[in-house]
Amino acid sequence: MKKHLSISILFLCTLCGYSQRLTFIDKASKKPISEMQVINQNSTKFELSSRLGQVDVSLFSSNDTLIFSHINYPKLMFLKREIKKDSTFYLNPIQTTLKKVVISSSRFEEKKSETARQIDVIDAKQIAFENPQTAADLLTNSGEVLVQKSQQGGGSPILRGFEANKVLIVIDGIRMNNAIYRGGHLQNVITLDPSILERTEVLFGAGSVIYGSDALGGVMHFRTKSAALSDTDSTLFSGNAYGRISSVNKENTFHVDLNYSTKRFAALSSFTRSDFSDLIKGKNALSSHGNWGERPFYIQNINGSDSLISNPNIHKQLFSGYTQYDLLQKLRFSPKLGINHVLNLQFSTSSDVPRYDRLSQLLADSTPKFSQWYYGPQKRVLSAYQFEKKLNGLSDLMQFSLAYQSIEESRHNRSVNSSILRNRTEHLHIGSMNLDFSKNIFGARITYGLEGVYNRVNSSAFSRHIYTDSVFSLNTRYPDGGSDYYSFAAYVTDKIKCTERFTLLGGIRYSFIGLKAQIKDTVFFPFLEREFAQKNGAINGNIGAVYAPDKTWKISTQFSSGFRSPNIDDLSKVFETVIGTVIIPNTKLKPERTYNIEASIDKTIAQKLKLALTGYYTRYTNAITTINAQLDGQDSIVYQGVLSNVVSSGNAQKAYIYGYNTAFEYTIIEPLVLEGSLNYTFGRIVADSLSPLDHIPPLFGKLSLRYKTEKYHVECFSLFNGSKRKKDYNLLGEDNFTKALPTGTPSWYTLNVRGAYTFNTQLEIQVRIDNILDKSYRVFASGIHAPGRNFSITLRLGF
Repeated sequence: MKKHLSISILFLCTLCGYSQRLTFIDKASKKPISEMQVINQNSTKFELSSRLGQVDVSLFSSNDTLIFSHINYPKLMFLKREIKKDSTFYLNPIQTTLKKVVISSSRFEEKKSETARQIDVIDAKQIAFENPQTAADLLTNSGEVLVQKSQQGGGSPILRGFEANKVLIVIDGIRMNNAIYRGGHLQNVITLDPSILERTEVLFGAGSVIYGSDALGGVMHFRTKSAALSDTDSTLFSGNAYGRISSVNKENTFHVDLNYSTKRFAALSSFTRSDFSDLIKGKNALSSHGNWGERPFYIQNINGSDSLISNPNIHKQLFSGYTQYDLLQKLRFSPKLGINHVLNLQFSTSSDVPRYDRLSQLLADSTPKFSQWYYGPQKRVLSAYQFEKKLNGLSDLMQFSLAYQSIEESRHNRSVNSSILRNRTEHLHIGSMNLDFSKNIFGARITYGLEGVYNRVNSSAFSRHIYTDSVFSLNTRYPDGGSDYYSFAAYVTDKIKCTERFTLLGGIRYSFIGLKAQIKDTVFFPFLEREFAQKNGAINGNIGAVYAPDKTWKISTQFSSGFRSPNIDDLSKVFETVIGTVIIPNTKLKPERTYNIEASIDKTIAQKLKLALTGYYTRYTNAITTINAQLDGQDSIVYQGVLSNVVSSGNAQKAYIYGYNTAFEYTIIEPLVLEGSLNYTFGRIVADSLSPLDHIPPLFGKLSLRYKTEKYHVECFSLFNGSKRKKDYNLLGEDNFTKALPTGTPSWYTLNVRGAYTFNTQLEIQVRIDNILDKSYRVFASGIHAPGRNFSITLRLGF
C-alpha cells in the first residue's frame, strides 16, 4: 500500500471473554479513533467505535465482510474470520488537503472524489491545531475564504464575490440565515463555537438545489461533535478541556466538554467562555499609510459632557473588546441498530459588542461622529430534534429534523454631544423542518426531500435620555406590527456511476417563498400602506460530470443555477440612510438569480505533488440594489421634519463574476509538506458601461510549510492579500472605500508560526506567534485593523 496510506495492524489475542472487540488508534497521535463505522457488505449490520476507539463486532457473522470507514482515514475491508480476537488497528490519517474524504454536500455522506464542485473540508484535528479564537478566524486561516470585519466581535465571509445574505450558514443541517440577514456585512458567524466543531465544510458556488434561497456564493456547513455511545455494557465518562491566553487582545478562553455514555444512550455537554480586550493593531506600516488605522483619541462622557480624550497607545483600538459565552447539550438515544434519536440544544450570548467602525468614524472636522455605538448581547438559542433511521423499500436512509431558533439582536447608538441614546431591538422566532431520504438503486444514488421554514420578526425601539432616563418613542428598524417569512421546498438529486471512471450528477428543486408585514405606527410612517405582502416561486437545477481516467486524475464540470428570494430586510426595512434620504418598501422586488459554470482538474504526480485548479463563471441577474423611487408620484417627502429623497430596494443590476482557485501540496520528504492556495475573483456590473461590483475581494491566499511526527506538529505559514485599487471599488455599494486609503486597500502579508507538542494521549501544549513582523494592515472592506504581533499559548487535557 502507498506509504502515506500505510496501515500497521497489531494483533493482541486473548483467551478469555465471549465478545470480539476491535480498537482503532491514530498511529501519529496515539489517540483513539471515535466514530469509526463498521458495516457488513450488504449494509444490514452497523456499529460505531466509541470515544475510546473500541467497537464490539460480535453481532457480525464469521462470513461477513467488514468495511471500516472514517472521514479521516483510508477505508479497510476484511473477512471477519480473518481478524484475530481483540485486535488493535493503528491507522495513518490521510494528510493531504486534496484528499478523497467522505463529505456531506448533499445532506448525506458521499465521496469527495465523486462530487463536481469545489469543497474545502476542515476536520476536528485541523481545527484544534489551528486553534482559532472565533469561527470567523477559522475560515480566515483556511486561506480559501476572505473574511471582512467591522469590529473585533464579528466576521463576514465572502465566497466567490458574494457575502452576507447571499451566502448560506448552516449548523448541524439547520439553516442559520433568517428573514433579516442584510446585504451589507454580517457578523452572525461568531455565534458558533469553534471549540466543539467536528468539521466545517465550505461548498463554493450555488447550492440552491440542496439548500434553497441565499446559497448564491456558497454554503458554510458547520457540524458540531456527536455524543459518542459506549461499545460495551459499561458506563463510560470522558472529556476534553483547554485554556488559551493571547497577548494581542489579552484573550482568555476556557473550554470543557464532557461525554457520558452507555451502549444505547449518550450525553455531550460543552461550555466555552472567551474574553477579548481591546485589539492592538500592528505597529509597522509603510510611510505612505500615514496614520491610517491609528486611534489618537476617543470620546468619554465626563460630568455630563462628551470630551475628547487622548489615547496613550494609538495602536490600541479602544472600545473593541467583548466577551462570548457558548453552551451545547446533546442527548443521543439509539434503541437498536440503525436508529438514532438526537436532541441538540445550543445557546450563545455575548456582552455588548462595540461597533468599532462607527466609533472611529470622523466628521468633516476630524472629530468622532458617535459617542456610543454598540450591538447589545447577541443571543442565539437552537433546539432541534433529529432522527435517523436505516430503511428498506423506497429509501435506504431517512433523516428528519425539527428545529426552533430564537434570535435576539439590538443596536444602540448616540451621537457626540447628544443626550439621546437610540435603542432598536429585533427578536426572531424561527421554526424549520427537514425530511431527507437516500436510496441506492441500479447503480444510481437518489436523494430527495422536503423543507419548510417559518420566521416571525418582532421589532421594537425607544430613545432614552442618558441623564434623566426619560423614554421617548422611536421608529423601528422593521415594521412594528410584526413580519412573517415562510418557505416550502422539495428537491431530488441523482448520482449515476456510469463506469468506474465516469459519474453523472444532477438535481432539481422547487421553492415557494412568501412574506408579509404590518405597520401599526402612524407617527413615523404616515405615508406607507399598513400591510404589504409578496410571494415568489423558483425552480433551480444543476447537472455535472466527474471523469477519473486513473487514480491520479480527476476532471469535473458543473452547471448550476441559484436564487435568493427577497427577505424582510430587503422589502420592508424603513429607515433614514442619511439625513435627507429615506428608504421605503418595494413589494415588486424579484428574486436574485445566478447561472453558473465551473470546471476543476485535480492531478497527483509521482505520489509527491498534488495540484488542483478550479475556474468558474457566474451570470448574476435581478441583483437587488438601492434605486431612486417615488411615493404617490412624488420623488421626495417630508420625513421627521426633513424634506427627503425617496429611494427603495430594486432589481436594477445585471452583473458577471469569474475567477479561479488553485491549490498544491508537495511532500518534500516525509513528514515535511509544502502547500498553498491562491484565489482570484473579478466582478462587473453590466449597464450602459461596465462598473465594479461590490463584495469582490482582491487576490488572496496562503502558503504553508508543515512538519508532523508522533509528538511534534509545526507549521510556518503566510496569509496574503493583493491590493484593491480605487478604480476597482464600488463607491456606492458595500466596499467601504471610506475605510481604506485614498488609493484603495494596500497589499499585505503576514508571517506566522504555530506548533504543538503531545506529551501523551491526555496532555498537549500549543504555542503560536501570529504576524511576527507586526505589520499594520486592514483586510478589504473592513472597519478595523487586523491584529498586530500576537503570542498565544494553549494547554489541552483529555480524560
